[in-house]
Amino acid sequence: MGTLNLLEATRQHCSDAAFVLMSTNNVYGDAPNEVPLQELETPYDYLRSEDYFGIAETCRIDQTLHSLFGASKASADLVAQEYGRYFGINVGIFRGGCLTRPSHSGVELHGFLSYLVKTALSGQTYSVFGYKGKQVRDNVHSHDVVRAIEEFAANPAASRGNKIFRSVTMIPALLLPARWFYAGRKWLGSRSWYKRARRDFLPSPQLAKIDAAPSPRSSRGS
Repeated sequence: MGTLNLLEATRQHCSDAAFVLMSTNNVYGDAPNEVPLQELETPYDYLRSEDYFGIAETCRIDQTLHSLFGASKASADLVAQEYGRYFGINVGIFRGGCLTRPSHSGVELHGFLSYLVKTALSGQTYSVFGYKGKQVRDNVHSHDVVRAIEEFAANPAASRGNKIFRSVTMIPALLLPARWFYAGRKWLGSRSWYKRARRDFLPSPQLAKIDAAPSPRSSRGS
């Protein structure tokens, strides 16, 4: 209801403004699991060349198993799209995945990289949920997300799409902590492999700093 109230207020009082909704890739549910994959030593990876650029925004969001969080975000996502098309409001929807930054307050179910470091430093045991620890996720610096939003707000008509910045795989990342445990079960509505499709955004200036480092690929995150 909060998203609907804000959309309606925008329509009535500032219809020329840019309206930004921070959505999530959880709106796709487990539909991305239908992409054919190959199992490599540490990550899953795409099998077909046409899937190299990741999951496109045309991926369906219905007839798929969502988490309750994903379903609630999908409803806000659809309402925002409708206000954009029906009323002509400048709506921009950003379907974030694993966003991160140095001050991220990660917990077990949110903030993969931050929580992994916290677990390693505290000597606790890190739990891996499903997919043999080979799941793949984009990890995007929050600075780049904010910059993308600023570009959209400045010129909504010309803004579209996204780009793979860096992806991380669970098993190589787990070289960091001394102790980890494979729980076996996977989260309902989760995905074994998720990289967002490349479009028009420029490469990440924040994560470009790790170019010289080995590139592990995934988390169990969103």
